[in-house]
Amino acid sequence: MEKTKRVLVSEKALRLIEQLKADRGELMFHQSGGCCDGSQPMCFEKGDFIIGYSDVCLGEIAGCEFWMNKDQFEYWQYTQLTIDVTEGRGSSFSIEIPLGVRFLTQSRLFTQTELNNLEAVRFKED
Repeated sequence: MEKTKRVLVSEKALRLIEQLKADRGELMFHQSGGCCDGSQPMCFEKGDFIIGYSDVCLGEIAGCEFWMNKDQFEYWQYTQLTIDVTEGRGSSFSIEIPLGVRFLTQSRLFTQTELNNLEAVRFKED
């Protein structure tokens, strides 16, 4: 049985990620914790955002690692995230912002069966 993924991507977001990868190369995501960037998933060129030892990798979307701070993960660990895209400028440093769109996170609670079959998270390696 295939493991339940913690993070998914919509078709619309997948198309945008592929466009960004064609323009920028390898990418990565970090789910923001709020404050000035409004809790949106932020997309960076791989290596432009420093992953810390307090970050957790939930998996990959479109071949891009998806990270979140472990304190935030404590709250979101029981939800499956779907990364989507919407029109409108976000207030972050995410690379899609100049295109007039922004990524957004939708979530739903896992079922008990899904919880019992989750993909493992991983932490930063040296």
